[in-house]
Amino acid sequence: MSEQNRNYPEGSAFYSELRKRYLTASIWQTLFLSALVIAVLSLTALIYNVLDGAFGYVAYEYKNDPAEFTSTPINELTQEELLIILKEGLSSGAYTKLDNEQKMEERSQADLYILLLERLLQIDTKGTWSMTDSLLRGDEIRAEVAEKYPEAELEFRSWLTPQFLTTPMSSKAEFAGVRTAVLGSLWLVGIAILFALPVGVGAAIYLQEYAPHNWFTNIIQTNINNLAGVPSIVYGMLGLAVFVRLMEALTSGAAFGVTDSNGRTVLSAGLTMGILVLPLMIINAQEAIKAVPDSLRQAAFGVGATRWQTVWYHVLPNALPGILTGSILAISRTLGETAPLIVVGASTFISLDPDSPFSKFTALPIQIYQWTTRPQAEFHAIAAGAIIVLLVLLLSLNATAIFLRNRFQRRW
Repeated sequence: MSEQNRNYPEGSAFYSELRKRYLTASIWQTLFLSALVIAVLSLTALIYNVLDGAFGYVAYEYKNDPAEFTSTPINELTQEELLIILKEGLSSGAYTKLDNEQKMEERSQADLYILLLERLLQIDTKGTWSMTDSLLRGDEIRAEVAEKYPEAELEFRSWLTPQFLTTPMSSKAEFAGVRTAVLGSLWLVGIAILFALPVGVGAAIYLQEYAPHNWFTNIIQTNINNLAGVPSIVYGMLGLAVFVRLMEALTSGAAFGVTDSNGRTVLSAGLTMGILVLPLMIINAQEAIKAVPDSLRQAAFGVGATRWQTVWYHVLPNALPGILTGSILAISRTLGETAPLIVVGASTFISLDPDSPFSKFTALPIQIYQWTTRPQAEFHAIAAGAIIVLLVLLLSLNATAIFLRNRFQRRW
């Protein structure tokens, strides 16, 4: 009998060892299952908490009777009728100010309807209730509203409506929307992609395919890995010093004839977010390039291809799925960042949409933060709606990454 067989347990010792192994495996399986259950419960609690605030009963009443302005039900008014009522009901100064922001004749019927509710009828929200309370305590809520606010109307509503998506910011929660914040976030993502994607992929190609493997390259690689873990507020301070102040002539648009802006623009913020995600893009692109079999490179060199031809025609096409997936997932981080944007000058209240790289801006995370700090319950409700919009945007980016990976993936 060999030495190995003499050391292997036999008889009852064998079955005892087997039971220990099965017990250990069962314990680890239980721990892994518990981790999965905790993760699912946490995500479920998050989604439920958001939905609970975005739906529910709302009690409101008009400070001014609609009959004072028109005998037609206000939801049946045409665009021309709304325009006449606003022109007659608003003061000349208020009407001129609105007309200077955007020509009243060019506004949609929905925008004019919101102005009617906000400026003339002046909706006053008396109370809001969560979805859970609305479903479980419906009779109590109706009785409470009838007793305390006999003139108020009570309706079960969703704060997440098409109007909420297409309306700019407002000081009244009933008329506030996320259009300006969504456009600001999309501008940030676009600028960050235009800056970080070519720079990140180019740096990854050089480090992986061209750079010599020496101490200097190792130092650069180590610092790139470290930069991926630097707190985002540090990048905000870098953006403030470089893009907002040092490069103000460019980021404010002064070099291009823009005179009504300073360095605190969406361009500065987008470049700052590009710097923030650049280390992640470099690392992700390097990993995708590493995953390409070295046999492809050797085969290309064997038939006389140059290094550039090998990279362009063989390495990059096969690394593309990983590069795109990693880049989109890195860019999705820009949608959720708040600290760097506050440092470089994002506005907490702005009703004008960004229409150029030199515009003032806000973003969804900042809008959500601003609403959650307000004491009124209705602002907390629209913050929940904004969170849903942000989650949908993030999931859309992640779904795009999965689609591109499956679309361009090659199997070996």
